[in-house]
Amino acid sequence: MSDHTFPDTLPAWLARLEAAHPIGIDLGLERVAEVARRMGLFDAALADRVVTVAGTNGKGSTVAMLEALGRAHGRSTAAYTSPHLLRYNERLRLDGREADDATLIAGFEAVEVARLAGEPVSLTYFEVSTLGALWAISRGRVDLAILEVGLGGRLDAVNIIDPDVAVITTVAQDHAAFLGTDLQGIGREKAGILRAGRPAVLGSTALPDSVRQVAAELGARVHALGEGFFREGEGAGWTFRGQKLTLADLPDPGLPLDNAASALQALALAGVALDADACRRALASVQLPGRMQWLGQWCLDVGHNPHAAGYLARRLAACPCKGRTIGLLGMLVDKDADGVISALVPVVDAWVPASLAGERARTADDLAGRLVIHGAEVWHRGGSPVGAAEWLAARLAPEDRVLVCGSFFTVAEVLEWWLASDQTAGEDSVIEGAR
Repeated sequence: MSDHTFPDTLPAWLARLEAAHPIGIDLGLERVAEVARRMGLFDAALADRVVTVAGTNGKGSTVAMLEALGRAHGRSTAAYTSPHLLRYNERLRLDGREADDATLIAGFEAVEVARLAGEPVSLTYFEVSTLGALWAISRGRVDLAILEVGLGGRLDAVNIIDPDVAVITTVAQDHAAFLGTDLQGIGREKAGILRAGRPAVLGSTALPDSVRQVAAELGARVHALGEGFFREGEGAGWTFRGQKLTLADLPDPGLPLDNAASALQALALAGVALDADACRRALASVQLPGRMQWLGQWCLDVGHNPHAAGYLARRLAACPCKGRTIGLLGMLVDKDADGVISALVPVVDAWVPASLAGERARTADDLAGRLVIHGAEVWHRGGSPVGAAEWLAARLAPEDRVLVCGSFFTVAEVLEWWLASDQTAGEDSVIEGAR
């Protein structure tokens, strides 16, 4: 038993974790692996099957669809993702439900007891989060554990667990301060989740060569989109083709179909015999707040790099509205604002940039200046995402629509404001918003 006194509420625990480590991101596996060994996380398999998902964009949607598909096939599931939008509990889902405070606190306590046993080990907020979630998953004896990599792949805390199937969704520039700007190098980092002799699902036709090079070096078995499995068609009625399997007339999940095809392929490689009706039910009902999530006239998407913005632009262009499309944009200083703006300007009629709070915040004035350089019309500068949303809400015509994007922080603030302003309608639309 530990002599240490620990917090007894989740908010107190989160405050403790935020203050405990001087560096927010500290890449490397030695420290976290040492604590995992002390916790016994390597003593037995985490779950019957583990699928790890890495990539620049599309990780969250792939995890959500894997989870929905697994449950539709009668499998018990655990899903670990980051970051969260409104509640920390969103990061860990057990059989489709957010983990309760007691489960998360028990995980944090287990981490701290192990961390302080012997020579103390310093851990970041994310490392403690990951270890706590893995501990909770290991206690659940689930059929399918789905783990989302937080940053990179090779040196991410999630990578202490050997996956049975590894998925790489996309490779593009993001988190340049940690991963650099060389796509070949970024691809090699993402491919760090691959394992020798185990399946690797490559979910994009535009991955850098380094991903396949790592797979070849390891002897991982590659299943690539457009080669080992195929996605045919757009929108509702699309078709998945895999080895000895065709699933036709699939619903549009409101999420990237390449990610949906990758999820189907990964689940099959994890040993699940895909049933067409179960797949249709799962894809028709999958929910993922903050990804092309429609709340009335408002579309919320956490996209914050040019690759994600390009996807948003294509989706908006494919569904034109009768009125104006207004962009509510809030971003951090370490993101490629010009690249995001350049991708979205052709499909957005006017803009309301918003300032974010915190050390990494970019101001509305900064964004406005960049928008003007790109030839965009700036209507207003918001002191915060909520301030911008309130200003816009008073001026929208019924046929207008608003795209809220640029950061998890931007989307989270507007989502919270929207739910608070119309709680009953908000709950319904959160469920339907990912359609």
